[in-house]
Amino acid sequence: MLTFIGLGLFDERDISLKGLEAIKNADKIYVEFYTSQLMGSNIKKMEQLYGKDIHLLLREDIEQDPQWLNEAVDNNIVFLTGGDTMVSTTHVDLRLRAFDMEIKTRLIHGASIASAVCGLSGLQNYRFGKASTVPHPYTSSRGVTVISETPYDTVKMNMENGLHTLIFLDIDKDKGFMTVNEALTLLLDVGSRRKDDVMENAIAVGIARAGSKAPVVKADYAGSLIDFDFGAPLHILVIPAELHFIEAEALVKLAGAPQDVLNSV
Repeated sequence: MLTFIGLGLFDERDISLKGLEAIKNADKIYVEFYTSQLMGSNIKKMEQLYGKDIHLLLREDIEQDPQWLNEAVDNNIVFLTGGDTMVSTTHVDLRLRAFDMEIKTRLIHGASIASAVCGLSGLQNYRFGKASTVPHPYTSSRGVTVISETPYDTVKMNMENGLHTLIFLDIDKDKGFMTVNEALTLLLDVGSRRKDDVMENAIAVGIARAGSKAPVVKADYAGSLIDFDFGAPLHILVIPAELHFIEAEALVKLAGAPQDVLNSV
């Protein structure tokens, strides 16, 4: 048996009672923290609360050579992830691999950032379109800095269809956690090079440390929000399309958006 458990948003206490029970009954527990991390916790704290040893898996253990899956043929194995399980495509791939190995699987869900951003910002969940990720720039073999334009294209497409865009921010073992400020800088750079003012005139919503006792939620025009200090990670970004009047009121009252956001709807 292989049980996938979503740990929730911020620390070891976000796990559900079902998840905790499954951990107590497990023969072995694995966790991966490259798709998301619990910024209010660490493996030691998790082990203290859960009462079990936890084994950290690297990216290659998940995507390239998941030999540990063989243990689930005859043992009760638990696989932990931040947020909600199965949100990441790589976790779906693991479940399909388990299926091909005739390993039974079970899902125990946790709180997801995809729904948390709606609660924190007041944006309506059914108005979100395709999500995207802003990756860190990289240097090509020719020594040129490459900035992905895919997130910008996603924002523009969603806006044209009246849909909000949830933008995940890159986590890199060398470059660290991308901030809202860095993501906005990259998006605005793409718009500038294209001579396109879609982002310049857009409202943006930045959220930091969702699930903690004191999350930061701030909305402003993208060019102004770029200077706001969101503090420690994890950060996430939303670029709303045209706002419903309740959404506009929520952004003003809950996220400190400029008053003219409300006046414009």
